[in-house]
Amino acid sequence: MGTRYEKLGIKQTVRKQWMDKTVQMMLAGLTENDIRAELNQYLSTQKQSGGIGERGRKTYGMAIAILSAWFAPAQDLLSFRNNALSIAGKKNSDQWLPLHWAVISASYPFWFNVARHAGRLFNLQEYITQQQIFYRLKEQYGDRETVLRNARYTVRSFVSWGVLKDTEKKGCYRKTTQISIADYKVAIILLESALLASREKQSIKDLLYSNPAFFPFELPMLSGEFIVQHSEHLDLIRYNFDDELLKLKIL
Repeated sequence: MGTRYEKLGIKQTVRKQWMDKTVQMMLAGLTENDIRAELNQYLSTQKQSGGIGERGRKTYGMAIAILSAWFAPAQDLLSFRNNALSIAGKKNSDQWLPLHWAVISASYPFWFNVARHAGRLFNLQEYITQQQIFYRLKEQYGDRETVLRNARYTVRSFVSWGVLKDTEKKGCYRKTTQISIADYKVAIILLESALLASREKQSIKDLLYSNPAFFPFELPMLSGEFIVQHSEHLDLIRYNFDDELLKLKIL
């Protein structure tokens, strides 16, 4: 299970409509093999830029690996994925972005960490650059070309999802309007995903809420007691009178 925290895995830009299609097939009851077959056919003509054109199997196969965070997650993420899918089934696809974000973050902590570094930079300044994100990722993952390449694809995915916006200067971005999360179930899924993306699997609640990886979202403030009452995956530990620690249960 530890390898999840070392792997990069974002080997190309992932478009939200690909994620939507994957969830739609799951909600329709297709098997994993059926979904893979459908995605093989569908993605063979879907360019990362959003255009239409023929693509090589090796290239779009990388996208299927990322999409499998939905349809073939690691065993320890299965219950989490099932909860996210249940929520998706009660919402329109235009409300699925936070769920996609959570599911990818849990399976690919690299995605979450790119978002975390971007969010930290936005806490300091209005505009951020790719190079600033890359510099911080090097400290965490090492100075490798593969790290920069995966980070570039992740950032371009953020842009294609509409949570970052290109500026006139290449490689420079600004935030878009935050997505307000009104449904507490979606908020809890996002909080769980942050803990699943962390080796520690626990966090002080206030720090978890303020995690910069949530920069695209405005979360509703929920008490620790409420969160654990509505989550089968989280425990609450109180200390120092009013401090609350949320931690993943060992299921």
